[in-house]
Amino acid sequence: MKTLYLRNVPSEVSERLERLAAESGMSVSAFALKELAEISRRADNPGLLAGLPNLSIPAETVVAELDETRLNR
Repeated sequence: MKTLYLRNVPSEVSERLERLAAESGMSVSAFALKELAEISRRADNPGLLAGLPNLSIPAETVVAELDETRLNR
């Protein structure tokens, strides 16, 4: 496991991280690690999306179907 050191972190960013960590009951280090892990997983999204078949369904149709399904729950 590697260790990362961040330099030149603006005060407002540090303060927000401290607040968010406290609200989550976590240390700043644990909170930052959780957030970095989540963000890093998104790096794979373009490859995953590129591997999906193109079904030629307009996004508007998908959204309309989701909305209708949610209303009928």
